[in-house]
Amino acid sequence: TDLRPLDILAEVVPAGGLAPALRVFEARGVRGFQLAASQPRALAFPASRLFIHCHRFPEEFSIVITLRVLSVPAKRNEYIFTLMAEESPRVLVGLRYAANKLHFIFWSHERAGSWQTRVTFPNVSLSDNEWHTLVLAVSGQSFSLTVDCSVPKDVVTETPFPASLSVKRASFYLGSRRRRKGAFTGLLRQLVLLPGADATPRICTALNLNVATLSVPAVLQDAPAKPASNEVLKYPYESDTKVTLGSRPPCTKREKAQFWFNASRRGLYLCNGSAWVSMLEVKQRLDYVEEYQNLVTNSETMGVEVFTIPKVGLFAATANRYTPPGSAVYKWTDGKFVPYQNIPTYQAQSWKYFTIGKKIFLAVANFEQNDRGQEFSVIYKWSRRKEKFVTYQRITTHSARDWEAFVIEGEAFLAVVNHRQGNNHNIDSVIYRWNPRTGLFETNQTIPTSGAYDWEFFTIGPYSFLAVANTFNGTSTKIYSHIYIWLSGSFQLFQSILTFGAADWEVFHIGDRVFLAVANSHSYDSGMPAPSNFYAINSSIYELNITAQMFVKFQDVLTYSALDWEFFSVGDDSFLVVANSFDGFTFAVNSIIYRWQGYEGFVAAHHLPTVGCRDWEAFHTAEGSYLLYSSAKEPLSKVLKLKTT
Repeated sequence: TDLRPLDILAEVVPAGGLAPALRVFEARGVRGFQLAASQPRALAFPASRLFIHCHRFPEEFSIVITLRVLSVPAKRNEYIFTLMAEESPRVLVGLRYAANKLHFIFWSHERAGSWQTRVTFPNVSLSDNEWHTLVLAVSGQSFSLTVDCSVPKDVVTETPFPASLSVKRASFYLGSRRRRKGAFTGLLRQLVLLPGADATPRICTALNLNVATLSVPAVLQDAPAKPASNEVLKYPYESDTKVTLGSRPPCTKREKAQFWFNASRRGLYLCNGSAWVSMLEVKQRLDYVEEYQNLVTNSETMGVEVFTIPKVGLFAATANRYTPPGSAVYKWTDGKFVPYQNIPTYQAQSWKYFTIGKKIFLAVANFEQNDRGQEFSVIYKWSRRKEKFVTYQRITTHSARDWEAFVIEGEAFLAVVNHRQGNNHNIDSVIYRWNPRTGLFETNQTIPTSGAYDWEFFTIGPYSFLAVANTFNGTSTKIYSHIYIWLSGSFQLFQSILTFGAADWEVFHIGDRVFLAVANSHSYDSGMPAPSNFYAINSSIYELNITAQMFVKFQDVLTYSALDWEFFSVGDDSFLVVANSFDGFTFAVNSIIYRWQGYEGFVAAHHLPTVGCRDWEAFHTAEGSYLLYSSAKEPLSKVLKLKTT
């Protein structure tokens, strides 16, 4: 048990260099040798270099192999190594694999006719392009194979491994049986013979069991991520690097050293094992906006939600006014949104997509009662089996306008905006907490609101905030909207801001700066003289002042019954688009994209013709960046494409 490991693979690596028949290749961040099938004798050495004092193969031993196997045809065998007598076709000891099988072969003099014995291990799946470490332990008639430190596969044969197998005038051949046929086509990282011991306990202590190491040639050992100064790599190596196209793929240890090309941003990214790092990116700039798709909807659309279901696709849910036919979910297919599912709703105002663990939900805010006089909003759950949303939980609401989903300290919450109950606009809106035991949302806190339209949740450092847009208190739209902060297990008032029929809050970051924009919809006060125009009023952008610990006004923007702000970026540029819905005379009003100009603030850049614009959503696909707007005055929403230079 104290015999040293014999590194078979290292014997074919010349000191200070590489053999012509060896190429160093990197896959999944791990290096291995690719063996040249055209030069089998170049990857051979006499057994006497390993067995210096005794010319007999050990009676008990382990063989440790780390390899990466490419797909192998069903009837093909590939040799990992052989030990062959010179001037004879005999394979004294060898290891080969076929599809889902591994064969250990040896020459037995005791057997009649002196023929080879083959020990087969079935159901060994190696042809998956992944790294695997095998430990083959041999003792007499017992043969045990462990793959990636899993449960050993044991085989007992009638013929024992020979007690005195001579290796005089024999040579080891790597990746072949001394001829091209059956040559090894994968990558080999480790091939070690350990006499007199089962190597499994020594191998199965590593963190990464697939590439556990007993002895690996120096040329294959991990090198520093970057050479010191400008030194050239001592051992150049190739990589099986793949460039993935399309939407952002996952970046884990499995994808380490792989590239992703983002066609829409013309950027090349490298996976470092946890995140995509930009290697080359052409910074795009917004040039103009073009009409891309007219999305015919079931009826006028009060709100729209764009979301992605992993491994399923990109969707848009429209909150439509009338039932029937209710609201609809559309799926992005061949570059367009196409109808996917209809859902019964009652003057739906908005949708909210969110997840809790692996569960996927979509909540609708219903403004009116159903046919039986019941008033509730509904949470739908995505059914992976049916591939559609199914009813999950009904919650009593009062002319609900909006849902907001968020997580605080690992707990999931869902907040609903109740707009009014009958003619009373001063009612409570409710925050629900997810109960993991029951799998339902339960009332956690109520907050007084006045004709509220919108919740906006955001975090700044360790602090969580929830802003409500109060619209009308029964006599005036000139009322305070409030920002709440989470303290000691509940939301408490943080700041009040005077607003004018506030319909939406939008929080966004530019660099280290935090902004909060409010969309003011109209100015009305029953006790004051009527203004010349109720709807042409300023909406405001506030910036967080860290010193004062409050939001202070940064900029006023003239809007026309603004109902929504949407922040988005193109390259290094930041934008805000406003939903202007009515100017006092017509619903055909331009909505405007404002570009961030630093010291100048937001400056109007693009004027977009819209009709009764209610909501904006920005989204990206592999083909580019888009804006989707919903119309509350016609059954037609539009997808606009952002053209860049």
